Amino acid sequence: MLADKPVVRRAGRLRRSLVVAGRGLVTLLVAASALWGCLALWYQAPGGVWGKGAAAVVWAALCLGAMVALWRAGPWRRRAGWAYLIGLALLAGWWQTLAPSNDRIWADDVAKMLRGTVQGSTVTLENVRNFDWRSDTDYTARWETRQYDLDKLVSVDMALSYWAGPAIAHTLVSFGFSDGRHVVFSVEIRKERGEQFSEIGGFFKQFELSVVAAEERDILYVRAGPRGESVYLYPVRMPERAMRELFLSYVNTANALVTTPRFYHTVTANCTTLVYRMVNAIVPGLPLDLRILLSGYLPEYLYDQGGLDTNVPLDVLRERASIGPQAPPGDDPLAFSRRIRP
Repeated sequence: MLADKPVVRRAGRLRRSLVVAGRGLVTLLVAASALWGCLALWYQAPGGVWGKGAAAVVWAALCLGAMVALWRAGPWRRRAGWAYLIGLALLAGWWQTLAPSNDRIWADDVAKMLRGTVQGSTVTLENVRNFDWRSDTDYTARWETRQYDLDKLVSVDMALSYWAGPAIAHTLVSFGFSDGRHVVFSVEIRKERGEQFSEIGGFFKQFELSVVAAEERDILYVRAGPRGESVYLYPVRMPERAMRELFLSYVNTANALVTTPRFYHTVTANCTTLVYRMVNAIVPGLPLDLRILLSGYLPEYLYDQGGLDTNVPLDVLRERASIGPQAPPGDDPLAFSRRIRP
């Protein structure tokens, strides 16, 4: 009997350690839900700043009470636990009611949605953006209908526009035709009027997703000129069939968003990950890589995959790709496209 006492004590200590570990894990989960819920309420709750703040404070207090109760004995532990679970269920239910919409007061540069129709090799794009930008806030808006012959598609360029350090860049894809014309596709947030981009807000259904088609004299100039971003234009090696299918993938994605709006997501549905999915569907086997999320390093990724000219050092390609600060592009889109290429 005496020999059994150490075993009993060890078993008791093990049970206590498991209980403490379990409570610690639950505490971390409740803390994570507190952070997520506060951010979700801040970005999506109605009632302006005061309403959002009040809702976040109530949720934080509910979570804090549950965490404190978890480590204290007494009948109120169960009551605090049930209050938290009911609150969590209500929060999750409310979150599921938030749906994307195409019916909002949109910023001018995403006010219209791209639509495309395909007849044989001819693609007709409605609402191609061709703004005249004098500054980021002073512009003449123009939306136009254009036709492109995919039999004359000859090039694909990847444009990267750096706005937040070397790791973060906006990804655009420019398609070139034998007549010298180019059209750029860009996956963007569809901002409401007065809204500003937020990486955190992109996790919390703050923005809808948009596909913009635009002239290079519009979408590349405004970034390299009025917005002062560093823009690079890399010629991409891609088979003719893949170029054609990628173009049509953009058109199909844009058409789908007209009928079924989607939320933008900072990680899973952004300007780079959607392009990766489209390309991977065309050329299967592209490896997942952190550089797909850290889109500023996409040139290194493409270089490693043979998507850029590997006969030239990457540093040389990068130097050639820079289009530098740009003066106003003038009215001739072909002249601007020639100007930004070496």
